[in-house]
Amino acid sequence: MRYDLVIFDNDGVLVDSEPISNRLLAGYLTELGHPTSYEESLRDYMGSAMHRVHDLIEERTGERLPADFDDVFHARVFAAFERELEPVAGAVGLLEKLAADGVPYCVASSGSHERIRVGHRKTGLDRLFDDGRIFSSEDVGRGKPAPDLFLYAAERMGAVPERCVVVEDSPLGVQAAVAAGMDVYGFTAMTPAERLVGATRLFSDLGELADLLL
Repeated sequence: MRYDLVIFDNDGVLVDSEPISNRLLAGYLTELGHPTSYEESLRDYMGSAMHRVHDLIEERTGERLPADFDDVFHARVFAAFERELEPVAGAVGLLEKLAADGVPYCVASSGSHERIRVGHRKTGLDRLFDDGRIFSSEDVGRGKPAPDLFLYAAERMGAVPERCVVVEDSPLGVQAAVAAGMDVYGFTAMTPAERLVGATRLFSDLGELADLLL
C-alpha cells in the first residue's frame, strides 16, 4: 500500500449528490432574487461548505441570505436524497475492497454530519463508515480550500499528512489537499480535468482507483 490513509470527499465521489444539490441550490438562489444557473452553482459552490454560499452572495450583491437559508435548503436536499440519491458507480465495491484489505480510510466532507449520514443511510454506505471515520467541515473552523479538515481527519486517524492521499472531485478540495501537504487523486467524472489543477493524478472511474492506490 502506497499510503497509510485514504481520505474520501463525499459528495460526487461516494454519493452522486452534486447534480441534486446544485440543481436545488441554483433554484433556491434564483427564487430569492439571485439568478443562478446549474452550471454556475457547480462552478462556484461545488465542494464548498455552506458559508461560501453566504459569503459569495453578500460579496457580489451586498445582501445577506435569509437566516433560515441553510435549514430550508437542507430540508429540500434531504427530501430529494430520499427520492433520488444513489452511490457513485464503483463506490461500494471500492470501499469493500479497502475494508477487506485492511486499508485505513475515512470521509472528510464540506457537508454537515447530518448530510453525510442521510446520504450514507440512503445509499447503504453507512455499513462501511462508523462514526470514527466521518469528518465534516463542522468539525473545524474553516472549510475547503483551507487544509484544516484534511489535517484534522489525518490527525484523528493517526496518519501523517505526507502519507495520506485524498480523493476529490472539486477544485476547492484539490486546493485543500495540496495545502495540507497530501497527494490528491482528482476524479473527473463530473469535473473537467483542467479544473483540477494541482492533482497528483487524475482518474475517471472509481473502479480504477484500487489499482492506483496499491
